[in-house]
Amino acid sequence: MIVFVVLVSILIFIIGYIGYGTFIFKQTNLDDSCATPACAINDGVDYVPAKPFLLLGQHFSAIAAAGPIVGPILAGIWFGWLPALLWIIVGAIFIGGVHDFFSLTASLKHRASSIGEIIKENMSSRSHVLFLIFVFFALEYVIIAFTDITAQTFKFTMDNTPFGPGVAASSCLYLLASVVMGIMLYKYKFNLATLTIIFLPIVLLIIWIGPRLPQPLITLLSSVSVKKWDTILLIYCYVASVIPVWLLLQPRGYLGGWLLYLTLIVGLIGALFGGFKIEYPAFNLEGLQSLTNGKLMFPLLFITVACGACSGFHAIVSSGTTSKQLDKESSARIIGYGTMLLEGVVAVLALATVMMLPKGDEMLKGDPNLIYANGIAKYIGLFGIGFKAAFPFALLAFSTFVYDTLDVCTRLARYVLQELLGWKSKKSGYIATFITLALPFMFLMLTKEKGYISAWPIFGTSNQLLASLTLLAISVWLIKGGKRAFYTVLPMLFMLIVTTWSLLLQIIAFIKVLPDVFAGVTVKSDIVISGVVGIILMASSLFFVKEVFVTLKSRK
Repeated sequence: MIVFVVLVSILIFIIGYIGYGTFIFKQTNLDDSCATPACAINDGVDYVPAKPFLLLGQHFSAIAAAGPIVGPILAGIWFGWLPALLWIIVGAIFIGGVHDFFSLTASLKHRASSIGEIIKENMSSRSHVLFLIFVFFALEYVIIAFTDITAQTFKFTMDNTPFGPGVAASSCLYLLASVVMGIMLYKYKFNLATLTIIFLPIVLLIIWIGPRLPQPLITLLSSVSVKKWDTILLIYCYVASVIPVWLLLQPRGYLGGWLLYLTLIVGLIGALFGGFKIEYPAFNLEGLQSLTNGKLMFPLLFITVACGACSGFHAIVSSGTTSKQLDKESSARIIGYGTMLLEGVVAVLALATVMMLPKGDEMLKGDPNLIYANGIAKYIGLFGIGFKAAFPFALLAFSTFVYDTLDVCTRLARYVLQELLGWKSKKSGYIATFITLALPFMFLMLTKEKGYISAWPIFGTSNQLLASLTLLAISVWLIKGGKRAFYTVLPMLFMLIVTTWSLLLQIIAFIKVLPDVFAGVTVKSDIVISGVVGIILMASSLFFVKEVFVTLKSRK
């Protein structure tokens, strides 16, 4: 029964937070008597103290997004649900949570500096540049994957019912409501609780009204192609990432957090009380052989699950935006470590939407977001709500999670590029944002539809490799500070091995098609792009590891 799997998983996460979470918290010198960078600087743009509950929702929705949904679903289908489940639990507690907590803590202790700046301060300028190059390309793939997933959602039709256009309409109204809430909260000083009472029903109304807009408008939205949606979403990313965080990022993240909580509650109720049985096999040996040509699932399982167990992207969020909004240091435990475990719960519930499907079910041939929405709609059906009403809600909830990642990721990539080039003016921010979005635009225009499927392996690999390099940098910081670092070194070694292995496999696939490229034979553009970027990531990571050894050697 699915209920047993979910209950045991949640219990283990609780034990992990109380036990291992307490252990790693004691390894730091966090002190609420020290003013956080948000309080000390408070510039009203990037450094803005946020109430813990507001920041929790914004941070959770920013890091959760589609990663812990798409990754576990793909891994569950390809390898079977048991290997994916075990990695989600072990990875979140001992690797992902540790990575997130220390990323946030290190940033707090360095005036809310990015991980790149922390590396520059504790290692060398060359390490700083290499890391920033790696981070930039890793973020580019996050933008590519999640932009295309959302565009696919906006075009989805099932049984001649166009669900996608209604979700697109609701999404636009949702973003508008977030802006209005931000203005009321920061310009007119409305109480957060009052605004929550006002805007949560508005969000639910928006979900209901989206599919019920006048038919001409739905028809117009239906006529927009996936490629055009990709372009529109990238334009949104540009605008959202250059405006002040209080205007959209914080309120949208807060409302998105409530949607995420609501979806979590619905998923928990459905999994616990729906009586759904496990239909999908624990191990999918046939799918494994088809996917890997008979090779072992190691290392593909780890980079496929990705964000559900560990994500390097979280470090960029923690040190890029969250550390600039934390109002007290002790909150780093719940916001850093705790939200990663909550993301693990999201991943388990996403995996459960695969577990309830029998092998060979037609739904398994669909996109991961549709499998997830189908499962959530079934859960909502327990409350007497019809599928046609529940399914759009699940799709919008999914898209909302992606929005939170998209604009945060674009903003962070802009920070990284400005840091890399030494650009500090406001004008340079606009130029850096344009450059940031140029590569995703070219990739999505050149590749076939569902380009995110092609990008997922390199996305997962770069994301996990980023996590290992971040853990490596944090280990250097801890060691130089005279602290023990085995709790970051051991996870770093494991992640470095599996991700380097995976990256090598993808580079080899690119090298194999090089003769065809030189001969003028048409080759899939995603293989070429992934191969070239893979070589850049591999080279920068190897040089970075070398710099770490030089730093530690010079310390002796």
